[in-house]
Amino acid sequence: MASVLVPIAYLVIVFGGLFLFSYFYRKHTSTQSYEPYFPSHPERNAYVTLLQSEPRASDALLKSALVRRAMTDVQRVMRIREDKPALQNLLQKGSIGDNLWNSLINAEKELEAEIMEVVCEANSFVEGWGQVIFQTANEMLANERVRAVFENIPATRGELERKYEVKAKHTAVPNPRSPNGSTPGMGTENGDVESVKKNKKRK
Repeated sequence: MASVLVPIAYLVIVFGGLFLFSYFYRKHTSTQSYEPYFPSHPERNAYVTLLQSEPRASDALLKSALVRRAMTDVQRVMRIREDKPALQNLLQKGSIGDNLWNSLINAEKELEAEIMEVVCEANSFVEGWGQVIFQTANEMLANERVRAVFENIPATRGELERKYEVKAKHTAVPNPRSPNGSTPGMGTENGDVESVKKNKKRK
């Protein structure tokens, strides 16, 4: 009889200890505050300020602020998609602690709530706008990236010229000429002048 009670008591002690450890660990992590994964959201704060201002801002200004808020949300979604697999891999290897991982998970949950709020705000202006506002924000981000590349071309060219000590050549595009060597339209103009002279002589 004693031989049967010993393993039962051992199992009760082991599983009871694991249960208590899990309970207190979850309680500790639930009350623990983590450092925000993202900084503050100035675009959201600006939109809320405009929405609560007296007198109320125009709808055009509020829509513009809401789109800018959605653009920031799109950037954060892309950031989480890029960082999450890498952080998960580092967490499995023990290279990072749970705090950073939990900060990312909390940021992901907050971003889901933020997206739903933006969708509701967009639908309050125009019904159905919430379904396409993030697509519009993504297109505007792509346009800004393309514009930044074009605006950075002179600086990039100058940097390459200094690096390779080569001056970029700027060749002008020649004006098209007719087979007789004159520019287009000149032959017709000269012909008109000659015809006018002949008419004067006849008179």
